Amino acid sequence: MKKLCRQSRKSISYAKWGYIFLLPFFVVFIIFTLIPLASTIYYSFFENYMSGLTQIGPKFIGLDNYRKILLESDLPKYAWNTFLIWTLGFIPQILISLVLALWFSSKRLDLKFTRFYKTVIYMPNLIMAAAFSMLFFALFSDVGPVNNILIALGHQPFSFLQSVSGNRGLIALMNFLLWFGNTTILIMAAVMGIDDSIIEAAQIDGAGPWKTFIHVTLPSIRPILVYVIITSMIGGIQMFDVPQILTNGRGGPNRSSMTLIMYLNNHLYSKNYGLAGALSVILLIATSLLSLIVYRNLTEKE
Repeated sequence: MKKLCRQSRKSISYAKWGYIFLLPFFVVFIIFTLIPLASTIYYSFFENYMSGLTQIGPKFIGLDNYRKILLESDLPKYAWNTFLIWTLGFIPQILISLVLALWFSSKRLDLKFTRFYKTVIYMPNLIMAAAFSMLFFALFSDVGPVNNILIALGHQPFSFLQSVSGNRGLIALMNFLLWFGNTTILIMAAVMGIDDSIIEAAQIDGAGPWKTFIHVTLPSIRPILVYVIITSMIGGIQMFDVPQILTNGRGGPNRSSMTLIMYLNNHLYSKNYGLAGALSVILLIATSLLSLIVYRNLTEKE
């Protein structure tokens, strides 16, 4: 009897339960991601738009939508706008996050009230980007508090929202404020995971703080840095809500703040689904290639 019980226990397979628990994820992924992606790729080869109240198409036109997007549109300009604004926000974000992460996790400095500081720097990440954009729109408008302060100090008012540099600078500043707290927490978790014995060994060998940071800390947190750069880059390509609200969907003066997703949204708003699908596929390919390049270059030594 005991032998029979043991055999029955051994014959129980728990693998099927793993697949059962994974099933909801795959169902949701297929319905809400895979099928829409396949339909977007499919309809990108069709002429499909509204002309007044008349529906044109869907009519198969092959790669004509891609040719129009790549050769006959201002896509390079919008790609440059997106890259420049993302860079202006990301470079100070990663530098300041590294500094704060090292300060907060340093046993030598032993800073007080670090939990309070962490909470404060993470709080902007909890604010909706739309609300943040409306706040900056009110603060930096031509008759807003910032210009009133400039006038009170004897300076000429500056039209932040009507100038190219002011518009791009405000968007980059908002992206920085929204995300540097999250980046700081991630990098700090990576720094705190470094074995103290490695740092002590480097110090015994005569390495100073700078050499320890370059040769010990940075290589140790490389996986988190790769994750931060790739996710931030994807978020930069998908930049939409902040510039859309701040520029009222117009992309600022001379469309200098028009991003790729704002350009995509214009096609969706005009119901030109063929061109919107082609642009979506181009962005998917570009995002995948850039992520692969960053990943391969930053993990090459490993």
